Amino acid sequence: MSGDLGAEVVVRAAVATLNKYANLDLILVGDESELTDLVARDAGSQPRLRIEHASEVVGMSEAPADALRKKKDSSMRVAINLVKSGDADAVVSAGNTGALMATAKFVLKMLPGIDRPAIIAELPAIGGSLHMLDLGANTQGSADHMFQYAVMGSIVASDILRIDKPKVALLNIGAEDTKGHGTIKEAAAKLNESTLNYIGFIEGSDLFSGKADVVVTDGFTGNVALKTMEGTVGFFSHYLRQAFTKSWLSKLQALLARPVLRSLAVGMDSRKYNGATLVGLNGIVIKSHGSADAYAFQHAIDTAIVEVRNQLPQQIGALLREETA
Repeated sequence: MSGDLGAEVVVRAAVATLNKYANLDLILVGDESELTDLVARDAGSQPRLRIEHASEVVGMSEAPADALRKKKDSSMRVAINLVKSGDADAVVSAGNTGALMATAKFVLKMLPGIDRPAIIAELPAIGGSLHMLDLGANTQGSADHMFQYAVMGSIVASDILRIDKPKVALLNIGAEDTKGHGTIKEAAAKLNESTLNYIGFIEGSDLFSGKADVVVTDGFTGNVALKTMEGTVGFFSHYLRQAFTKSWLSKLQALLARPVLRSLAVGMDSRKYNGATLVGLNGIVIKSHGSADAYAFQHAIDTAIVEVRNQLPQQIGALLREETA
């Protein structure tokens, strides 16, 4: 019911996803009357689509603590409760990130051996994609936390990218072993002793090089890096449009370059990477971008399906036990 574009986007994404997967059932959580009208318009009679009523909505700017204490019948809380009770295998939300994290942590609890949840997302890279965490769940982290992030990130990347031993790197100010502060050096030592495919430090300039499948950092640095990437894309797009509309000659060049530009737009389409996972929880929770359209939200549901099929929390628990035995 939240997100920037409201329930219509979620209903359209749900209908498209049901058409894609014959053995899938979806539950729409929110205002029953509004959802009933939307489903009737977009889906008609769809037996695999159920509506679960929730009388409240968490606003996008609402404080997480207030959402947790005061809105126990919010669509977000009811949806997470369905995962807790076993009525649903995963929850996908485009709502308030802080409230989603706080509510999911309170209701689902943490996996044994995981101190803090983290936000991991897939990002485009040369030759494929990479997974990066933490992207903002925790502003600071110890060496143990970063080791836990690496374990969780390795499992997620393995499931999504379908590779056995994802290459794991620590984001640092230099690739040399002597660079960085004490925490990141301690984390590196722990990863060197693990069975993970740890390849060492990586600099920000190499994030998209394809050198690493998983990049681990603290939530403060990760969130700054993510927002910088988003800003860079907007900056590039602005000056590209400006350059191609400067004169009649540049407009002609833009027309000739249209196939290349269209291919670039498809390859860089952020909607294909929508759906960040809140890892470390005893349940599967996917955070869609608040401004996601139906295509992007459908990708977030796809991510949830992959993680349910691979039993992500159980995988993380098993690998962590193996690494700490």
